[in-house]
Amino acid sequence: MASPKEHLRDWLRDAHAMEQQAISMMTAQVERLETYPELRAAIARHLEETRSQADRLAECLTLLGDDTSTLKDLTGRLVAFGQGLTGMMVEDEAVKGALASYAFEHMEIGAYRVNVAAAEAAGEATIARVLEQIMKEEMAMADWLYEHLPRITAEFVSRDAVDAPAKR
Repeated sequence: MASPKEHLRDWLRDAHAMEQQAISMMTAQVERLETYPELRAAIARHLEETRSQADRLAECLTLLGDDTSTLKDLTGRLVAFGQGLTGMMVEDEAVKGALASYAFEHMEIGAYRVNVAAAEAAGEATIARVLEQIMKEEMAMADWLYEHLPRITAEFVSRDAVDAPAKR
């Protein structure tokens, strides 16, 4: 039977791997987005935020006397690499990438809600506060995507209708 702190450590390592996956995915998106400057800028901002999140998660693990999981981090990066290759093959990459990002943000929000509850159950109030801040950052990006998905879609459809560059 695992203690609350053991669960917290494990789930923090999962969250760190999730952020490593997000970093890989967003890096590829930013490099390829050409005709959607507002989307590119939002992803670039969140990419920097995500790098900070990964650092803060590593610090939380250090507070617990633990470290990140190289295997989990590598797995997350490999999954992101596969997702990046898939994105390159579709004709509506900007729309599908924004949609995938929106879904991923919600998975992250759920993961942080779990981690906040685990930190509280383990008596780790400082870590819970860090995780709550990260969760708010993820919620802000999800909200941005929610607000902008119709505009991104309309722009894609409009550009594609006149055979203008629309994919990226």
